[in-house]
Amino acid sequence: MRPAPFNTLPGDPLPTARAFWLRAEDGVRLRAAHWPAGGASGTVLLFPGRTEYLEKYAEVAAELNAAGLDVLALDWRGQGMSDRLQDNARPGHIGDFADYQRDVVELVVAAQELDLPRPWHLLAHSMGGTIGLAALGAGLPVQSVVFSAPMWGINLRRVPEALALALAGTLSRLGRGGHPAPRTGGEDSFVLLDPFHDNLLTHDGRRWGRLVAEAAAWPDISVGGASNDWLRAALLECRRLAALPPPALPALIVLGDCERVVSAQAIRSRAAAWPGARLLELADCRHEPMMERDPVRSRFLDAAIAHFGAATTP
Repeated sequence: MRPAPFNTLPGDPLPTARAFWLRAEDGVRLRAAHWPAGGASGTVLLFPGRTEYLEKYAEVAAELNAAGLDVLALDWRGQGMSDRLQDNARPGHIGDFADYQRDVVELVVAAQELDLPRPWHLLAHSMGGTIGLAALGAGLPVQSVVFSAPMWGINLRRVPEALALALAGTLSRLGRGGHPAPRTGGEDSFVLLDPFHDNLLTHDGRRWGRLVAEAAAWPDISVGGASNDWLRAALLECRRLAALPPPALPALIVLGDCERVVSAQAIRSRAAAWPGARLLELADCRHEPMMERDPVRSRFLDAAIAHFGAATTP
């Protein structure tokens, strides 16, 4: 595990994360980070969403550390400091969601080599929830799971799924698979383009400002809109997962009442069909509970930590 960079903005405290490089079996280089708690009672495997990167979760990791939990996370292939998958590095791109499972394997191997405290738990946000649900089906060795606005369906804004899938497939066959899909944004980071008052992520001005500052200071680790190939692969993976039985694990599934990125109906349907799952719907919450105003994010984190603790206690 060779050391990897971990960015900070002027005025930030020294990072507590140890960042390092991993290498997937297909040769893709991945960046991961470990936040140690010291005397931890367990470990949280944190699966970020699309466009995200390790530095974005420093605040969350610190709070999980304070609750006695180690944290291990990574930049998915195609984003953050991990290897990009095409010459044009700006669109968020993947050819097949199954490739993300290669990244999960390396993260689990790293957790084993670091001998991270057990039990392990999964905390997965948005696209990380898609990857996480697939990983649970493949035997991810965790004892409990918390999903934050999981992408088990995409909010296509009244566009029929079949039409979106057909269009993405057609554009891919025309050689535009790596180009940004219609209505997903261009090649620039959306946080540099969207006005705060109408952004899809958070009501919290300070945390939104932090995202803008990070995108401006670290352009190499941000990505723009999703590629046509990514959209097609995501829709197919959501369809595949919807047909699978729920894992036999206790799950906390969290959904904001202002959700406009992923499909709220898909989340509610999966939660209703999952024995032992609890759906927590948060008022005044957009797509990112962990980046919301303090009362909202505290409710999320308190519930998540309690959920992990209940699974840890015999």
